[in-house]
Amino acid sequence: MLLLGIDLGTSSIKVSVIDSQTLNCICSTNYPETETEIISPKTGWAEQSPDDWWHNIKQAILKANSFNLYDPKDISAIGISYQMHGLVVLDKKGEVLRNSIIWCDSRAVEIGNKAFDEIGHSTSLQRLLNSPGNFTASKLAWIKENEPEIFDRIDKIMLPGDFAAYKFTGSITTSISALSEGIFWDFKSKEISRDVMNYYGFRDYLIPVVQDLFSVHGNVTKEVASELGLKPGIPVSYKSGDQPNNALSLNVLNPGEVAATAGTSGVIYGVTDELTFDTQSRVNTFAHVNYTHANPSLGVLLCINGTGILNRWLKDMTRSESYAVMNDLASKVSIGADELRILPFGNGAERMLENKSVGAQFYNLDFNIHQHAHLVRAGQEGIACSFKYGFDILQENKINPTIIRAGKANMFLSPVFSEAFVNTLNIPVELYNNDGSVGAAIGAGIGNRCYSNPGEAFSNFKPLTIIEPQKDLVDKYQSVYNDWFQYLDKQIQ
Repeated sequence: MLLLGIDLGTSSIKVSVIDSQTLNCICSTNYPETETEIISPKTGWAEQSPDDWWHNIKQAILKANSFNLYDPKDISAIGISYQMHGLVVLDKKGEVLRNSIIWCDSRAVEIGNKAFDEIGHSTSLQRLLNSPGNFTASKLAWIKENEPEIFDRIDKIMLPGDFAAYKFTGSITTSISALSEGIFWDFKSKEISRDVMNYYGFRDYLIPVVQDLFSVHGNVTKEVASELGLKPGIPVSYKSGDQPNNALSLNVLNPGEVAATAGTSGVIYGVTDELTFDTQSRVNTFAHVNYTHANPSLGVLLCINGTGILNRWLKDMTRSESYAVMNDLASKVSIGADELRILPFGNGAERMLENKSVGAQFYNLDFNIHQHAHLVRAGQEGIACSFKYGFDILQENKINPTIIRAGKANMFLSPVFSEAFVNTLNIPVELYNNDGSVGAAIGAGIGNRCYSNPGEAFSNFKPLTIIEPQKDLVDKYQSVYNDWFQYLDKQIQ
């Protein structure tokens, strides 16, 4: 029995087909070849076309099919991972009304801040576990205020993964986890937040049917099945935001376990069973993939917008041949990059910096000393330092892991970044041969009852390698961090 996993990312769509019994990945591919554009009509805005997502999803599946490594009709279920916090709006005909306002868009910051004040800090934190901030509900409020003619035509709102599932099946559903990441869920009353809906003046019909995350969210239509070579009627049995899904893919499901990822954005995600919140909303708490009323499993998420996007920017600006070449260059420069320091915060407002837009900053750049390799090394060290800054906030919020799990992908493919991350945070990292699309496929199997429980799916799960901190390197990277932090501190005072 085969399972199809789809990772609807910011940069591209990745799909994987796995064997449900062995979890062996039979085929994995990306589409498109070049990174998907983020549309930015104004400073701080970030949008993408949902219709382009759907086109790219179909092309990715057809590309995977073309390798002839499996029979597409043997696929029994579909799982979807998606970029979190985005907003898709449909009219009564099921047509998209505008581009999606995606996760790194900053336009709704002030709307969310005002809501936080007027709903009340205590009420928001105790019930929503977050400030309304710059999340999906506030983005919808922005449309209501600034595009009323579009708002009046909205019949359903959804997260990106809800949209992808709808295109496969024609059914519109959501989950508690999705609603919580949009700041629509009241954890105290265990229902859609009346505080948020009433404050923003949203009607209940806008919210899709709420179902368990691991459940049938619809069945693939004959038309879609015919176009993609699939068997009609197979279920979309799982859909999750990319960070809870990344945690699932790393078997991070129990209190005290922690996952990390360093793609376009950077994330550390810790699981807890306590209704916890950060009083300054620098980190955020959402319902985890295995959240139920009886088992309130929560994910505490640190998100850094400016992470791999800095590495990509450096690649583009220096016209580097590949990331592998960049990583090799970085390894030839000593720790500290000859005092070059980079703040990687050039991708919108940063929640861990209390929604400040610091921007990317370069310090001590010397035209007579610093070369391409220095820029790459300082960029990767700056990203590691930003993780350290956020990790300290997580520890303030009682997330104290003894080890972090991560997929060997994206920035963790760089030995320089991996070394900097482990020794700057001073915590071991287990690297696994897993990614979001494989996690989505596993989730599909759990939702389709291929496994009796998640533990069964991960019974043979083992790391590729474990990277341990080294005392001499910890001291060197701590020195780099202390210096880097002085520059950040000046920007956030």
